[in-house]
Amino acid sequence: MNWDRPLDLLLVHCQGEIGKVIVGGAPEIPGATMLDKMNHINTVDDSLRRFVTFEPRASVAMSVNLLVAPTRPDADAGFIVLQADRAHPMSGSNCICVVTALLESGRVAINEPDTIIRLDTPAGLIVARATCRDGRCLSVSLDNVPSFAEALDRIVETPRWGRIKIDVAFGGVYYAIVDIDQIGVEITPANARYLAEAGIKLKSLLADQIAVRHPELTGVDEIAYVMFRGHEPDGAVRTCTTLKPGRVDRSPCGTGSSANLATLYARGKVAIGDRRTSRSIIGGEFVAEAIGTTEVGGRPAVLPRITGRGWIYGREQLRISDEDPFKSGFALSDTWGPQVDQLG
Repeated sequence: MNWDRPLDLLLVHCQGEIGKVIVGGAPEIPGATMLDKMNHINTVDDSLRRFVTFEPRASVAMSVNLLVAPTRPDADAGFIVLQADRAHPMSGSNCICVVTALLESGRVAINEPDTIIRLDTPAGLIVARATCRDGRCLSVSLDNVPSFAEALDRIVETPRWGRIKIDVAFGGVYYAIVDIDQIGVEITPANARYLAEAGIKLKSLLADQIAVRHPELTGVDEIAYVMFRGHEPDGAVRTCTTLKPGRVDRSPCGTGSSANLATLYARGKVAIGDRRTSRSIIGGEFVAEAIGTTEVGGRPAVLPRITGRGWIYGREQLRISDEDPFKSGFALSDTWGPQVDQLG
């Protein structure tokens, strides 16, 4: 068999959310910056994204991270998040997967007990601090990009739930955050399908009612995800981020936790040094900490630190062949959900 064009991937998950990492064989992506490269994938050539995120090589509940050389001198590595709808500028769970892959594969040397890795992303520089022992990455803390609230308690008209309030915040991507009691269900595994479809429906409605545009990042101009938010008796925040075409994040969602921290900061409910636990739909946990403040385009912003853990569970090699009848991939509604036609 001719394997002259293989892609090498490490299989990684973070609190149950799969974030595969392409560590070799990917074509060069044009662009002077990581943001340029992401925008090239989204606007010029998305063939690699489609190849690795659609069937028959992928499933709906996963992302793939493209590991590339950094475009800035202060970074050790760069990566871009590839998902079924588009390339995205940042993801906390995927960033943890990338750090774990870099360290445990030996691509970045481990210094015990703590290793610092600087990552070039389309959203900006991410500084990761990994706690390591015996060649393993035991936890990762991410100093995420400045996060800010765009709107609080924005009223949105919906045909199914009537008038609801949402918060719009940036935590690496833009989120619409909806308190779950407005939807009439709880964030539980049994409600995952309902929540997934509700989130995608709300995302579609919001596209017609709310416009966002990051003041500094060209091309970051949409609400990427709807995240449902609940409150636990122990003070933790229960999160459920929904992704196209209709699934839920298995992890507590790092950028979503950052966006939620920004809303708490904007309301005066957290101060510098405060921590909040984010708990996923399946019980996984991140810790979100406010470590500083700044401004983004004149907006008050908080600097979040997100801590969690990833696990490498395997490796795979994909063959790129021009003769493959499904080189561009496909998705069917039996597993991808009824909104599959909304994929790019």
